[in-house]
Amino acid sequence: MADTIKLTLRALSYLLRYPSAEMRSHLHEVSSALHMEQAIDQHRLAALDQLIKRLQTGDLQVEAEYVELFDRGYGTALHLFEHIHGDSRDRGPAMIDLIKTYEQAGLLTTPDELPDYLPLVLEYSSTQPASAARAFISEFAHLLHVIEQALQKRNSDYAFVLDALINVAGISTKDLPTLKPREESLDESWQEPAAFDGCSTKGQAATNAPQPIHLMRRQASSGKTSY
Repeated sequence: MADTIKLTLRALSYLLRYPSAEMRSHLHEVSSALHMEQAIDQHRLAALDQLIKRLQTGDLQVEAEYVELFDRGYGTALHLFEHIHGDSRDRGPAMIDLIKTYEQAGLLTTPDELPDYLPLVLEYSSTQPASAARAFISEFAHLLHVIEQALQKRNSDYAFVLDALINVAGISTKDLPTLKPREESLDESWQEPAAFDGCSTKGQAATNAPQPIHLMRRQASSGKTSY
């Protein structure tokens, strides 16, 4: 079987989008895509099937739950740069550079969708070869784990989507930092290393190359990691 995760990434991206009535009407196609590509093991597929079933049989309640979970909860925010920059001015340049990365791949964004929105990040990843997609996702896998932990804390079955995403990228959570999901701003505890240089093209191998997202904890003055 060819090494492909394109359909799986698009399906996982779709599952993280707002569950409007129109979105829910296409969930059977999402399920088919997940089972067709078989990039996820049967245990995780079963968990995702349960989420899909709940969303399909839901009504306005599932929409309200989504808003409460992702739009009002900081620890579960699906905008990745919120977990790094918060509302600081650094977020703007980072957004611009990510948009350029998308444009180089032929993916155009709409004015009402921020480029660091995880479903959109996954849409971009799905346009890349499997190896490149996995490498790209690995750059922010520890953030995915933080969001997953926050979802687990709320007993949300959306945590299965994050778990499947980390798994399909070939990443073991044992290799990721054990970070406690936080509700307060992460501005002071997260930063980008010098190689990333504010999400600019400096540090890229070429101007037409995908911009890697290197994210890590800031080191405290004592030399210990500050959480």
